[in-house]
Amino acid sequence: MELHELLEQVKSGTVSIQEAEGLLRRAPFDDLGYAKLDLHRQVRSGFAEVVYCAGKADEHLIHIFQTLYEKNGAVMGTRGTPEQFELIRQQLPEVQYDPISRILRIGGNIEPQKGRIAVCTAGTADISVAEEAAQTAEFFGRRVERIYDVGVSGLHRLLSRLDVLQQANVIIAVAGMEGALASVIGGLVSVPVIAVPTSVGYGANFGGMSALLTMINSCANGVGVVNIDNGYGAGYLASQIDRLAER
Repeated sequence: MELHELLEQVKSGTVSIQEAEGLLRRAPFDDLGYAKLDLHRQVRSGFAEVVYCAGKADEHLIHIFQTLYEKNGAVMGTRGTPEQFELIRQQLPEVQYDPISRILRIGGNIEPQKGRIAVCTAGTADISVAEEAAQTAEFFGRRVERIYDVGVSGLHRLLSRLDVLQQANVIIAVAGMEGALASVIGGLVSVPVIAVPTSVGYGANFGGMSALLTMINSCANGVGVVNIDNGYGAGYLASQIDRLAER
């Protein structure tokens, strides 16, 4: 839990001084030899460490998942494969896997009740990145509204959901091709827009570079850009903004 939340619970009596002392005395990281797991990240930032699954050795990934789940009571991994899911499930049967977002998770906030984040895509080919963003935010306890396939080639589709966009605390705009969706949304709302360029597109898309350059050069105010296909980074940042808006 976040440090402020821990202190509030001590103040209210729901957590004893001894329990709080035990949490604060816990080593700030767990040295596994090949990895040093940041166990105090949630205390410092409000969000626990998340596992990037791609490229990890099987035995390392399993041990990391086991340790974080044991210490935090929940764990999430991004860019997981079906094979990694099966490996982890042999040791942790409760693990869940979503093949669209490629997220592995145990626990977390299954039914988020706080704030409001809107996640939009230009097309259906962008949904995998959008789901990585949306499910990251939901894991961190945020309420997410999905608005998919509302790209600029049919602007009336986006305008039909304008009321939802204008009620959000922060909006994630996920688009490939030329990446114009973020600029259009930025000109319609009064809240921050997190633009996510995707690698969706034909040859001159250059693996997402065309969308990235469009978003960086946006003429709309209040648009920030994360890396190509970085749905997790967008979901994390949106969760931080949404939490501040809630406060």
